[in-house]
Amino acid sequence: MYLKSISLERKEDMNPRDYPFSIPVIRSLTILTFKSNVAFFVGENGSGKSTLLESIAYQCGFNTAGGGRSNAYEVEASASALGSHLRLSWMPKITNGFFLRAETFYNFASHIDSMPDSLPYYGGRSLHAQSHGEAFLSLFNHRFGGRAIYLLDEPEAALSPARQLALLRIIHDLESDAQFIIATHSPILLGYPGAQIFDFDAVPVGDIKYEDTLHYQLTRRFLDNRERVLKELFEDKETDEDE
Repeated sequence: MYLKSISLERKEDMNPRDYPFSIPVIRSLTILTFKSNVAFFVGENGSGKSTLLESIAYQCGFNTAGGGRSNAYEVEASASALGSHLRLSWMPKITNGFFLRAETFYNFASHIDSMPDSLPYYGGRSLHAQSHGEAFLSLFNHRFGGRAIYLLDEPEAALSPARQLALLRIIHDLESDAQFIIATHSPILLGYPGAQIFDFDAVPVGDIKYEDTLHYQLTRRFLDNRERVLKELFEDKETDEDE
């Protein structure tokens, strides 16, 4: 591992009523310690996992709109309000890496198209000339490698289940030299062996076992009892409408 821990520096301008300090997990954050080369942030929408991942990218010097240290372009609302309050502990510190922000990947692909000499590092073909999922995998296969830290925000957004498994293989092949921190909702990605999982639905955030995550439990219940789950879901909706 390169990044050993992150901590929140308390400052006078941290108003607990203002975003992102109004998020319970962020407000209660003291220190997170990484124990594995692969770590996941898991939690409901709005729990703060993407906000914290973005602030780590900010402190790494990566473009918070997506990219590495050398990718200079701007996307509205991509600034990190939390970044300047975060402290990172390294051993050793590295500068190579990448921040994947799924929601602004289109803008990143356009940025790469504006620099034709960079295309060989992304498979030699415009990311826009590929499907969303193909472009993600092209990025992972060609841009990732070596001693680096990779921050991925919901990479499953463009990946089919089969290609989520392909991403797991990429992570496995790179793990000996690289560190991954991934915010995800995918029970497939969360199943990576030996990964550390941080539960952002708990306050303060803490480690959680794979089988104890809500994502795993809901997915397993649905697959094991699909008809029953759907019946309960639809009956509850009909009851609410009648009332």
